[in-house]
Amino acid sequence: MIRGGTVVVATKNAGKVREFAHAFGKLGMEVVSMFDYPNLPDVVEDGVTFAENARKKAREVAVALNMPVLADDSGLEVAALGGEPGVYSARYSGEGATDSRNNEKLLRELARATNGGEAAERLADGTKLLGEARFVCALALYDPASAEFAESEGDVPGFIMNQPKGEGGFGYDPLFWVTSEGKGMAEMTMEEKQAISHRGRALAGLLGKLDVR
Repeated sequence: MIRGGTVVVATKNAGKVREFAHAFGKLGMEVVSMFDYPNLPDVVEDGVTFAENARKKAREVAVALNMPVLADDSGLEVAALGGEPGVYSARYSGEGATDSRNNEKLLRELARATNGGEAAERLADGTKLLGEARFVCALALYDPASAEFAESEGDVPGFIMNQPKGEGGFGYDPLFWVTSEGKGMAEMTMEEKQAISHRGRALAGLLGKLDVR
């Protein structure tokens, strides 16, 4: 379903573009994104699951370009918030949402839900682990020539910290503690992150299903 040396990814998220470019670059492939097709209309993400949104984005952009397109929908689910922000992760803080505003809202909501983290576990430096969470990623690749999808999902469990750690990553990465690695997501190198992240796991699963040539 991916032919030649170029992969079209239906996203305008620069952080995701960097991660896909890094992953496909190791296969000798180049990634292009919606930054390279600025005249395409935005896809309305009105699905109730990550998978629904990924399918919709992949299909609409693939049909518009008449070529196979890969789409990602991903986000954060926090147990104490009933799974929020979920599919609304990128726009959690409302119109004009930014990573910093989304993170600020997440900490406010979680502080309310956990009584300020009064009973929270603490790391060695005193950072509080306010609640269990997981990152989820759904990937969908649609080929308009065959009208077929290839799909994969991945997730990674962790905790939300009451303060950011690290300078890397994007989105909620600075607040996400990965217990299995003993560090925050934003403290990881790109290689470390892709080895264990929700997107890295979803992509590994997808590549195992594809005829990449």
